[in-house]
Amino acid sequence: MAEYSNVKSGKLVLKGEKTGSHKKRKHKKQNRDKEDMPVKDEDALKHGGWWKVKQIEEMTGSIAVEFGNQTYVKALDNGLFTLGAPHSEELKVACAGEGPSPEEVLTAFNVNDVKVALKSGYGKYLRVDKDGAVTGRSDAVGPMEQWEPIFQDGKLALLGCNGCFMSVAPDDDSVVATSKKVGSDEIVKVRSHAVKEVTPGSKLPEEEKGSLAQVEVNYVRKFQKFQDKKLRVNRSDRSELEQARQEGNLHEALLDRRSKMKADRYCK
Repeated sequence: MAEYSNVKSGKLVLKGEKTGSHKKRKHKKQNRDKEDMPVKDEDALKHGGWWKVKQIEEMTGSIAVEFGNQTYVKALDNGLFTLGAPHSEELKVACAGEGPSPEEVLTAFNVNDVKVALKSGYGKYLRVDKDGAVTGRSDAVGPMEQWEPIFQDGKLALLGCNGCFMSVAPDDDSVVATSKKVGSDEIVKVRSHAVKEVTPGSKLPEEEKGSLAQVEVNYVRKFQKFQDKKLRVNRSDRSELEQARQEGNLHEALLDRRSKMKADRYCK
């Protein structure tokens, strides 16, 4: 019995089976390093670095509305909108695609949790006129200047104030909102040129991936206590969150902002 107890116990090794080696562990480490590397967005590369928006929280700042492939909504100096000329997916010099032109760049603002306002490069807000034409002639945002992005199954459509979705008229390429149903003509891509603050593939929790605005919304959704499920997001300046992230106390800063909105079951 004494001899039996002196035998070293270990993993069962079958005949013909090779034992593990340091090289195997090295390969595992290399695989982990590859997982941590930033994922290249080939689609954004083809569009000059303009990446596809996937949720309303990302629809802020400079954006472009794309119909089809490489063709964007273009503002005219008379307040109307049309479909711009196609852009190249690959430039000979830069080895990357061409982004939207300046007149095809809009500015998006979050009006609330479900609607946005869009402003053209001429400083006017987009709305839908009585005849269904999309125009940019408003100086302020009212009910007529609000758009609701509808995300479903990885696709996006923009719902106007008249209950119709944005599309392009087939006869003259003018931008209109005349259809109450979504078909292939009403499907758009909204692209943003904002710098993503967290690279894909990082080991951060899902709630902390994305922009600071998106992170704050994620945590409000996770901890909110309201039965009506309506978000109460602090709209004050988020510069303090950037500093908190750098100092390593982002969670405390987010909790403090939520406590001011009384939107957290952990708040007093």
